[in-house]
Amino acid sequence: MDDFWMSVNKLVAAAAAYITDPGGRVLLVKPNYRDHWNFAGGLIDEGEHPAQACTRELAEELGLSTTPGRLLVTQWLMPLDTCPLPSVHFMFDCGTIDADTPITLQESELDDYGFFPMDEAGGLLRPHAFARLTTAAQARRTGTLGYLSP
Repeated sequence: MDDFWMSVNKLVAAAAAYITDPGGRVLLVKPNYRDHWNFAGGLIDEGEHPAQACTRELAEELGLSTTPGRLLVTQWLMPLDTCPLPSVHFMFDCGTIDADTPITLQESELDDYGFFPMDEAGGLLRPHAFARLTTAAQARRTGTLGYLSP
């Protein structure tokens, strides 16, 4: 039976936070291991629920204590140059915080963070991540759930 499970396709699962400031600007982070900006969040650990991973990652990466709200977007991606395996991404509504909320960056992973208007965020994110962002914004406004596939 173990041989069967070892032969099953592998998948990377990640969870991230959709956080905005009162002006509607989105919180993004600049990882020190990639060339592009991204959302606060990361890989889901074995046995961890996606919302638990989101909570853990926000605490580790930014020093924020929050409880994720509704799931806004699920995105399926085929392998990319930055990830050789298929992946699924869960984005949760983690609310609105003031832009001057104290943030403590996880220096081993992040170089910077900021709040960006949607048009500026579009220039910082990879296209698939920007699609996730625009879908999350729409899902928050409409109370819906977005699903993105390749």
